[in-house]
Amino acid sequence: MILSPIEQSIRRKIESIGTPLKDWDINIYRGVLTGYNDAFIISTEKRDEILANCQTEGERVRTAELIRPILRGRDIKRYEYEWADLWIIATFPSRHYDIESYPAVKNYLLSIGIERLEQTGETHIVNGKKIKARKKTSNEWFETQDSISYWEDFSKPKIIWGEISDKSKFAFDFLGEYIPEATSFYMKGECIEYLLSALNSSVSEWLFSKVGTTTGVGTIRWKKYTIEQLIVAKLSTEQLNTHLAAFNDLKVGKMSITDFECFSNKLMYDVYKLTSDEIQYIENQQIV
Repeated sequence: MILSPIEQSIRRKIESIGTPLKDWDINIYRGVLTGYNDAFIISTEKRDEILANCQTEGERVRTAELIRPILRGRDIKRYEYEWADLWIIATFPSRHYDIESYPAVKNYLLSIGIERLEQTGETHIVNGKKIKARKKTSNEWFETQDSISYWEDFSKPKIIWGEISDKSKFAFDFLGEYIPEATSFYMKGECIEYLLSALNSSVSEWLFSKVGTTTGVGTIRWKKYTIEQLIVAKLSTEQLNTHLAAFNDLKVGKMSITDFECFSNKLMYDVYKLTSDEIQYIENQQIV
C-alpha cells in the first residue's frame, strides 16, 4: 500500500517507539466452537428449564456452574457489550465431564438427538430424514467441538472483540463472567487495561485500516494474526499509573465511556508525539 507523506510520518512515529503485539506478554485465543450452536447455546428460558429439571440441589448447583453466559461477536461494542441473555453448556472436552453427573443436561441434549450431536462426521437416517453429525473428532457426543484447554482463562478479566466489525470494538470483561463464542476473540496478559485503550484508539483504528484484511463489504476482519501485527507503544510506569487510575474510574462508573475514549486518544497522540495536523488527519480518516 502506498502511503501519503503525512501517513508515512505517522507510521514512522508509531514504529519508532512501538512494539508489535506478538512481542508482548499476551495470549490471544478464539472463542468457543461448539459444532452445533442450536444445541449448546441456549436462552435464559431454556437454562431455567434445565435447572428446574435437576433432581437434587447438588445437581442444580453443578449444572448452574456448567452453564455460563456467552458473548457473540455481534454483542460486543466499543468499551462495552450487550449480552443477549444467551448461555453456553460448557462441556469442554479438556474438563473430562461425566455426563451422568448432569442428568438434566444429558436429557436436554438427548432431546436434540444424539445422531446430530455425535462427533463422527457420519450421516444418519432418522425418521426418513438425513441427519449429519458434527465433524469427526475424538470428543464425546455431549462435549463441545473445541477441546478448550485454556478454559480457566474464561473466569479472568480479559479483552474481548468480534472478528468482523466496521471499526475497532474492543470491550473488557472486568469480572471474567463471559465465555466468548467462535465469532469473537479474547486477550489476556500484561497491561491489558492499557491495551484496551490502545486498541480502541483512533491511532490503532487508522493503523489497522492499513494492515487489516477487509471483507469487501465495508468491514474488517480483526483476526488474531493481524491483531498481533499491530504496533503499540509501551508506557512508562508513570503513564501506566495515570492510565490505570482513569481505567478504574471507568470501571466503577466515575468516568463515562465518552470521556475515557477522549482520555485514551489524547494519551496515544501524546505517546507518539503526533502533530496537530497528523491528529486531524487520523480523525478525518476514521472508519465511519
